[in-house]
Amino acid sequence: MTPRARRTPTLGRRGPIREGSRPGEQGRAAVHSPPPAAEGTPAPGQTHRPAEGAPAPGHTPQPAEGTPAPGQTHRRASSFRLRLAMAVVGVVAFGVAAAGILVPATHGTRTTADEPQYLLTAISLATDGNLDIADELAEGRWRAFHALPLPTQTAALPDGRRLSPHDPLLPLLLAGPVAAGGWVGAKLAMAALAGLLAALLLWTAVRRLGVPLATATLATAVFACSPPLAVYGSQVYPELPAALAVLAATAALVGPAAPGRPATRPTLVVGAAVVALPWLGVKYAPVAATLALIACWRLARAGRGRQALVLAGSLAAAGAVFLVLHRWWYGGWTPYAAGDHFVAGELSVVGTEPDYLGRSRRLLGLLVDRGFGLAAWQPAWLLAVPALAVLVRRRPAGWAALAAPLAAGWLVATFVALTMQGWWFAGRQVVVVLPLAVLTVAWWVGPDRRRRLLLAAAGGVGLLAQGWLVAEGAAGRITWAVDFAATGNPLYRAWRLALPDYLAMSWWTWVLHGTWLVALTAWAVAASRAGQRRPRLRRLRSRKLRRA
Repeated sequence: MTPRARRTPTLGRRGPIREGSRPGEQGRAAVHSPPPAAEGTPAPGQTHRPAEGAPAPGHTPQPAEGTPAPGQTHRRASSFRLRLAMAVVGVVAFGVAAAGILVPATHGTRTTADEPQYLLTAISLATDGNLDIADELAEGRWRAFHALPLPTQTAALPDGRRLSPHDPLLPLLLAGPVAAGGWVGAKLAMAALAGLLAALLLWTAVRRLGVPLATATLATAVFACSPPLAVYGSQVYPELPAALAVLAATAALVGPAAPGRPATRPTLVVGAAVVALPWLGVKYAPVAATLALIACWRLARAGRGRQALVLAGSLAAAGAVFLVLHRWWYGGWTPYAAGDHFVAGELSVVGTEPDYLGRSRRLLGLLVDRGFGLAAWQPAWLLAVPALAVLVRRRPAGWAALAAPLAAGWLVATFVALTMQGWWFAGRQVVVVLPLAVLTVAWWVGPDRRRRLLLAAAGGVGLLAQGWLVAEGAAGRITWAVDFAATGNPLYRAWRLALPDYLAMSWWTWVLHGTWLVALTAWAVAASRAGQRRPRLRRLRSRKLRRA
């Protein structure tokens, strides 16, 4: 029998000899014990005592006091770049919108349609502290911004008061600027809101949707500095403040909502935006209701049922206050009750005999109409079609806060609004939800280089259109509300030939309508399928690897 080989122990695996060892262990230990250690060096198995001031073994050195960690430094640099981009984009958007003040509303007037009514109410709030504009009308306070005779919109109430048939929140916001700078001060305040909208758009895209800063900056600059957002940055209409309220609510809704995190501040932001929207215009009530439903549903899913009930109850109480005050001030449930042109009642604002089937063509016309469509003046709005299709198909976290209010606003502009063509610039009826379309496009483009180039190329056409309109308007050749489609911009003159003209319905209009409908539907389907192709390939590959 072959004797078993003796195993040589490794240095340091056995400790020093202890009392009570088995016979023979001491001998083996003595043979294989390590040489004596130098003075100050611990024996094997003995804990090393570090020198004074030296770090202990396994201890991770901490940065000196006041020195940020590497990850913290990166976050600070990223936050600085974001704040810088927000400031630059906001200032540029303000400047582009403020330049629109040089363009008259009509030939001979600086404002038109509903703008003088909002300004008169703002003047009354600043000087008299009430909504009654009877004395402002009698004194002709409107001549500074409307040289022609002012069309009558108000009807005398039983007590002799004359109230503008428009909701009062916008005049309340403009009372201070009007008192300080007149109608120009009011328009500069609107331009400041346009800059704030652009900055918040950029922040929401980066912080809430995870869009790369370069893409978010490009998308924000392209859309905020071109029609219609830039145009309504100098128009005295509630569209832009309403868009800012919708964007603020959406930014709160798509934020993190983990059960352990407090949601008081986002809930307050959503509640304030929902309450403010009807006071800017009762036509925004469906969008506000959509935001409220999403907020309550989200709170309930996060395990905050009590907070959802509190929010719902608070908004219901705010709605009751809205109705009571309108009944008291205007004599009806809406401010339209104070108007002189709603002979069939305040609800006739949507039309006395609405043709909903005929209005359905606005679903497409709001986007591609030759004069009043979004894409006529900024072709980059067409990118919202594939972007929305991919958003609905993938359904990422927070997708409903983008898609649902956008759909609600678009449907209101399609079936509830009296018309999409009027004495205003293109896109007025959908401005309130356009920030959501911008966020959707930015999310869809993401880091993709080809999509970013497509956005830049299409967006450049819109930026050129904005600059051309301002230059021609400042020279007195066009106006914002009457003949803006008569611009001499060669790109627009060529592009408009491919767009249907819904003001002159003909067989060719229907041909173009059908062509655009098929093309955009095909683009949406192809984009949504392409968005699912890569995940499917990855699943197939993983299955093959598991089988192998």
